[in-house]
Amino acid sequence: MAGKPARTGNAIDQTRRMLSLVTYLRERPGARIADVARAFGISEDELVADLDVLPMCGTSFRGGDLLDIDTDGERIWWHNPAALGEEAAEPLRLAADEATALLVAARAVATLPGLRESDRQALLRATAKVETAAGEAAGASSRLSVTFESEGGVFADVDRAISERRRLWIRYYSPARDEVTEREIDPIRLVSVGHTYVEAWCRRSEARRTFRLDRVAEIKILDAPSAPPEIELRDLSEGLVQPAAEDPEVVVEVGPGGRWVAEYYPHDSADELPDGGLRITLRTPDPASLRRLALRLGRDGRIVSPPELAESARRAAREALAAYDVPADAVRAS
Repeated sequence: MAGKPARTGNAIDQTRRMLSLVTYLRERPGARIADVARAFGISEDELVADLDVLPMCGTSFRGGDLLDIDTDGERIWWHNPAALGEEAAEPLRLAADEATALLVAARAVATLPGLRESDRQALLRATAKVETAAGEAAGASSRLSVTFESEGGVFADVDRAISERRRLWIRYYSPARDEVTEREIDPIRLVSVGHTYVEAWCRRSEARRTFRLDRVAEIKILDAPSAPPEIELRDLSEGLVQPAAEDPEVVVEVGPGGRWVAEYYPHDSADELPDGGLRITLRTPDPASLRRLALRLGRDGRIVSPPELAESARRAAREALAAYDVPADAVRAS
């Protein structure tokens, strides 16, 4: 679908936009996709993605209470706008377990480092209203607490940096090279594809890079402004790893125990072998990263080509085995 590139933003901005979108669509039956996207300053693809989420929202999960919104590719139709009106059937009621879960989650989110103070205060006000409405059911929630692991703090810092257009300093673990590096990045957007990532312009490599949040060992928000170059955002609906036709070709042969590689890695072809294995042809911008795959496969697979990568993988395997060849006197000494 045509449209201008998706703008940068974060999860909170998207939530605000979708709340406004509900009001906008209710007042404009049959609105054109192009007009709505232009009004909200987003691409048509981004608008359609929002429309895919809205039918999962409503006053309850009962039939008729969820938003019945769809599109024919040109216009947007809302078939049950009364679902959110004053004439909606019943006021929303929370069961005790629902109130407890909601209050515990809200209090946990309010403690996230890096959360904007205005958003924190709005969340605390909403939490207080839920406590009042829940009555005795709110008592159980006060005895429970949730502590976010490190990724939660990293997420909050990245989200804040995107909102405030500030640069980030990170210490990042790269499994392909088995090393931790320091770099400054200009964050562009947060994405979730199995794991949560930040897409950013890396000042060290002077290129667009994607960093997995749970591999960020340390993070700091810098005073320097974030100024990534104008780049078109990639469509990640087909997955984070999307090899290009010009990327180097690698051939890997795996036995029956390595067939999972064809499910995990995007590939051009996977031909059956007589022993029940596969001959897999794939493309990657960084062939050296597949050395770790070869070590992981062990007897279940090998790199066939290119020859220099195959030799590199064999050398890495020999070095790994040599590391376990401990001298006898060292063992006795221990």
